[in-house]
Amino acid sequence: MFTNFESTIVQTSQAAIKTVIGGKGEPLLLLHGYPQTYFMWHKIVDLLARDFTVIATDLRGYGDSSKPQGAADSSNYAKRVVARDQVEVMSQLGYEEFYLVGHDRGGRVAHRLTLDRPQKVKKLAVLDIVPTYELYTTADREFATAYYHWFFLIQPFPLPEKLIGADPEYFLRTCLNNWSKIPDAFTPEALAEYLRCFRDPAVIHGTCEDYRASATIDLVHDERDLEQKITCPLLVLWGSRGIIGKKYDVLASWRKRAVNVTGKALDCGHFLPEEAPNITYSSLREFLIPNS
Repeated sequence: MFTNFESTIVQTSQAAIKTVIGGKGEPLLLLHGYPQTYFMWHKIVDLLARDFTVIATDLRGYGDSSKPQGAADSSNYAKRVVARDQVEVMSQLGYEEFYLVGHDRGGRVAHRLTLDRPQKVKKLAVLDIVPTYELYTTADREFATAYYHWFFLIQPFPLPEKLIGADPEYFLRTCLNNWSKIPDAFTPEALAEYLRCFRDPAVIHGTCEDYRASATIDLVHDERDLEQKITCPLLVLWGSRGIIGKKYDVLASWRKRAVNVTGKALDCGHFLPEEAPNITYSSLREFLIPNS
């Protein structure tokens, strides 16, 4: 797990970002999802580090990165702002162009980063998401039932924070268990790390602000950019047993937003790198280094 990786805090213009770095080769930035941290990549990161200099971070509001109090309009958690954190991290490390992979919330940050800074991203892979704008504008009972947390976490401060804070371990374990479909996918080390971070009230607040931004300012940004498409190659992977795989035509959704899309379903739930690490790794490597 993160063998020979260096752990550091990179100070950007507006946030301190927990960062781990290891491997050799061209730079590859990994962005995690909810309710996790950079540690979610632990089953595949050493494999990726054979071919890439891998940089994995905690997003603003998560893990050991900065967790500012949310602004009144949640603008300091907008995906545009969170993406800027990541661009600045990579720039400070000396990387002005890089490969990018994002799972869940990290995929949404990666989507925004690629739209705002297309010159930065050589190739993009997103895991188990369709575009945020589509999900909110087509929401129905089935989606709201499966993704109830999208509507719970956006409630005004401090309602969700207080309710989650009453028993953060129960809430975290419920999310992980409900969204995964492969038994024992989460190692004891990973669970301990997720619990350590999620017990912090500032993390609970930061993660709620992430979702509040998605339902407000992010939708404004997305609506303005509906005609803008991702121009770099895009790989989309999703779990066939999850709501995304069952309810949406994932490739069709992304082909509305990108010009060069490939992808496939994997036999698992939401947490691809932990539920199906081997096929997730091989699919990413084949995409990032074709004919290798």
